[in-house]
Amino acid sequence: MNIPITSFPRIIIIGGGFAGIALAKKLSKQEVQVVLLDKNNYHNFQPLLYQVSTGGLEPDSIAYPIRKVLKDFPNFHFRLANVTEVDAKSNTVITDIGNLKFDYLVVASGSKTNYFGNADVEKYSMAMKTIPQSLNLRSLILENFEDALLTSDLNERNALMNFVIVGGGPTGVELAGALAEIKKGILPKDYPDLDTRSVQINVIQSSDCILKGMSAKASQKAEDFLEKLGVHVWKNVRVSNYDGKTVTTNTDLTFEAATVVWAAGVKGAIIKGLDAEEFVSRGNRLLVNEFNQVKGYTHIFAIGDIACISNNDFPKGLPMMAQPAIQQGKQLGNNLLLLIDEKPMKPFVYKDKGAMATIGRNKAVVDLPKFKFQGAFAWYVWMFVHLFFLIGFRNRMVVFINWVYNYVRFDREARLIIRPFKKKRKI
Repeated sequence: MNIPITSFPRIIIIGGGFAGIALAKKLSKQEVQVVLLDKNNYHNFQPLLYQVSTGGLEPDSIAYPIRKVLKDFPNFHFRLANVTEVDAKSNTVITDIGNLKFDYLVVASGSKTNYFGNADVEKYSMAMKTIPQSLNLRSLILENFEDALLTSDLNERNALMNFVIVGGGPTGVELAGALAEIKKGILPKDYPDLDTRSVQINVIQSSDCILKGMSAKASQKAEDFLEKLGVHVWKNVRVSNYDGKTVTTNTDLTFEAATVVWAAGVKGAIIKGLDAEEFVSRGNRLLVNEFNQVKGYTHIFAIGDIACISNNDFPKGLPMMAQPAIQQGKQLGNNLLLLIDEKPMKPFVYKDKGAMATIGRNKAVVDLPKFKFQGAFAWYVWMFVHLFFLIGFRNRMVVFINWVYNYVRFDREARLIIRPFKKKRKI
């Protein structure tokens, strides 16, 4: 890997997400050597992936080069690599570009889509966890409308214009709201010779409410917003299979759909070598203590989505969101410096700053620790918070300008099929 030898302790960070970047920043300008490994050379702002999928934003406005984030930090090294294994006995990280020894290892590998063992769903549905996946979904959505123009088969046309989103969490709700706005404001202009009133948007939720982690009021208000936009919300319904053509459920409900987006869950992106049963929680996350040390180790840590750190409020582990990841990254940075200096570390304490979701134009729900509100003001708060956490002044300006333009013109300029994508299906 051509990492220089140094007398400083070497800290390897696997993953350039919210947790990994927060930790690297905290260790900047300290007397440690930091090596960050990631299979992408950019940090991806995942909360806005749905806007890439629906043509609201181009991918470069929510991604930022990792090297640029940390370019002014001495003793920092980034390598584009796919980590295949961790050899804890020899303190070595094994990658597709070579091996590297560490003094301290921090696993911040994040999460991936959880299909709960359903091979057909994994094969035929669409995920939305990465920028390439979001671009694929954008292409598929637009291609389906183009195909709907060409077919004379009414059933096939309806299936091409039927969208099923499995999962009523923030990702599913925000995507459904964006699709509903496209149906209302864009499709009639782009496809005047297509009856876009036939477009169906369905959200399937296995529990009795959407946005389950938020307050009951936020959940109900979000459902009201979706229904006003024409979205069908199906609660207490569990998808049992999808064969590329038909969605079957545990009820009598079935859906003929060419586009199924799986947003029903995620699991930790475990790395070989740390995947033994005693290290892993139910959600495929690494079990860690209050200092984020992986169970059984004092020099291997895990932070972010991959880490299962529980407390009285979150007995199954902290939510797999940006705030816990950022807070863990910052705290671990301080603790690693204390550990190197042979001083006692401080336990991690999560400060819940609330949750929010947007359902569309002037429609959002916000749950803060002391205040809960919905509607237009919540929408402005949602926009401000997301702009604040975007990395890079350019990205903030590009996203802000796009949002203003989209708001004034009721348009989404990035509805482009840059690279055609064909998902396997039986239609």
